[in-house]
Amino acid sequence: MLNQNDLAQIASKGISAETVETQMNRFSTGFPFLRLAGSATVGHGITRLTPSQEEAAIARWEKYLADGGEVTKFVPASGAASRMFKALFSFVDGKEDTPAPGSPVAELINRLDEAPFIAELNDACRRLHGSDTAGLVADNRFKDVIAAIIRPEGLNYGQLPKALLTFHKYPGGVRTSLEEQLAEGAQTAAVNGKVTLHFTVSADHRKLFEEKIKSVLPSVENRTGLKFDISLSEQKPSTDTVAATVDNCLFRDDNGRLVFRPGGHGALIENLNDIDSAVVFIKNIDNVVPDSRREPTIRYKQIIGGELILVHDKIVEYLDAIHTGCYTDSDLDKMKHFLRDTLSISDPRLDNLTGKALAELIKEKLNRPLRVCGMVRNEGEPGGGPFIAYNADGSASPQILESTQIDPASDEAMSMMKSATHFNPVDLVCYIKRPDGSSYYLPQYVDPNTGFISSKSYAGRELKALELPGLWNGAMSDWSTVFIEVPAETFNPVKTVNDLLRPAHQQ
Repeated sequence: MLNQNDLAQIASKGISAETVETQMNRFSTGFPFLRLAGSATVGHGITRLTPSQEEAAIARWEKYLADGGEVTKFVPASGAASRMFKALFSFVDGKEDTPAPGSPVAELINRLDEAPFIAELNDACRRLHGSDTAGLVADNRFKDVIAAIIRPEGLNYGQLPKALLTFHKYPGGVRTSLEEQLAEGAQTAAVNGKVTLHFTVSADHRKLFEEKIKSVLPSVENRTGLKFDISLSEQKPSTDTVAATVDNCLFRDDNGRLVFRPGGHGALIENLNDIDSAVVFIKNIDNVVPDSRREPTIRYKQIIGGELILVHDKIVEYLDAIHTGCYTDSDLDKMKHFLRDTLSISDPRLDNLTGKALAELIKEKLNRPLRVCGMVRNEGEPGGGPFIAYNADGSASPQILESTQIDPASDEAMSMMKSATHFNPVDLVCYIKRPDGSSYYLPQYVDPNTGFISSKSYAGRELKALELPGLWNGAMSDWSTVFIEVPAETFNPVKTVNDLLRPAHQQ
């Protein structure tokens, strides 16, 4: 199946031939659906903290920072923002010169003055057409206005990454989402006068990131009185996945070379693994708000951070007792309750084992990376989110699932999905070091059976693409997990350009 040229190409990416063969087999077999024990709800996998518990968590987080604890903000920020502007591209490339009444483009035209990038857009329109947006709109030149937003000759927003788009207006200027991530980090993760952030970027955009950071950092540090340590990384070539034809053969380009595709955000587990920090916050680049609306975000960042440390304190206490052998049957019973009540782990062996054998099982379950995940109540259609799923060893534990991982042919599974009460806003804080200070090797905790296959195209030809287990899905499958309910005010993503017109993104 693989020739010498293939082997050389594969080796140049740091991928083994066995990995490619495994991926090709996966195109034929597909990925199994996960077996569910139930949807995670408040009291069953999701914790709703009381006000006093919230205050205790905040106090613990403040102490962790005051003690000089390691904290890094990890922000996935690769890829262009083209999906944000899908409606705009359709209008500019379409036949109609006037946007349909009530359409997203019509709303944007009517509310352009509220757009955070209006000043830049006016400048671009004057440069291109000799008139600002108001003049062009008055002349019904709607396509010229919209094209100036997305086309390279204008703002080029259709090709830039979300991190570099203007998200918010302030009396003294504007900020990109990248700058808002810096502002949020300053308010939640400063240690000894320093804030550490890491952005994952695409190779095509790396220089733009570096230039933007260099230009804004002096003013950010002056405004906050803090120093920022900012690093960038790209998805590793070794995490790319081979493409297949529709009949599950190797997909080759016109020169006979294998075609590889990025492995999806699950590939970032390798980047996360390279972070030398005990605590890491993970949050998508577009889920930011301006200063005046950040109070709930700050509070619940402190709460989930503090809850992480409180849970980790107990894990360290129990692992130390097991390591030294200084435990009683009563202590083991407390540990079992901790696994069940705090980590929401069910395992029949917890009732069947005693003594040293039970202690070893508890050690196995506790000695893993830890994450605390904020969960928002689902007010819309139910779908992927927090569930309790069965693991290969017969235990069940909290997992964040996508709807594609749930069997649509199973009435029981679909009933569980429909009964789901919360969704995952990608608001995580992780503890990725062992009690002795060494780092866990995170790829060891990935469930390889939780990727998915999608249809894509290459040079006009249809292909099958394989995505690795998602970063907060299967890539963290074997972690210890705690779900905490957080309010909807902490979730303000920008999925379309019109989202920037919502109140949450206005000062």
